[in-house]
Amino acid sequence: MIARTFALCGADVIVHYFQREERAEGLAERIRDLGVRSCARQADVSSLESVTALREAAALELGPVDIVVSNAVAWHSKIPMLDIPIEEFEAVHRTCVLQAVTLAKVFAPGMIERRWGRFIGISSEVAMQALPNTGPYTAGKRGMDGVLRVLARELGAHQITVNQVAPGWVVSEKDRTDRTERCEAYENALPLRRRGSDQDVANAVAFLASELAAFITGAYLPVCGGNIMPGI
Repeated sequence: MIARTFALCGADVIVHYFQREERAEGLAERIRDLGVRSCARQADVSSLESVTALREAAALELGPVDIVVSNAVAWHSKIPMLDIPIEEFEAVHRTCVLQAVTLAKVFAPGMIERRWGRFIGISSEVAMQALPNTGPYTAGKRGMDGVLRVLARELGAHQITVNQVAPGWVVSEKDRTDRTERCEAYENALPLRRRGSDQDVANAVAFLASELAAFITGAYLPVCGGNIMPGI
């Protein structure tokens, strides 16, 4: 939905994938049907070499990259932290925290030269909730938060903004397929009394990528119906 929304805003889109080539190629084709350019390219976001190759492929296909959305993460077992294998913590760290570092190292230099750029990390309401059985995920998102806040300070002088969008438990394509859009217990706990959608998340990302948000950097923007409210 984020990729599609960017296309509707007129942006060309590089669709990154790690393993699901067929799905990524299908998405790129649907984006091209919207009248913009798009291609799908594979990369391991935890590898500097792999992300560098992704940048070179993007440059050949579509030109320099001005907007980066960082939203990959390895999943983990939903069990108590003491029972989770160390390897699962390492996998989430590499694909969540190191992802932000590799993407910045590879794409920020070009943005600095052009004096314009956007980095948008997809966080989660869980980063603030620190719920049981979410040890690697919570740690990964909070680690990513630290990386992106430092980047916001380091890249700001070059007119590059760095922000985060933190979705709640939103309705996704899978929910619509499985008819699992409703969950009254969760909805009743939200101030807005309804689940949001992937389109709500995409709208926030598009806003932060636009000139409407040119003076916003270092932000953590919850898109969760008020389920979390960062303190001041």
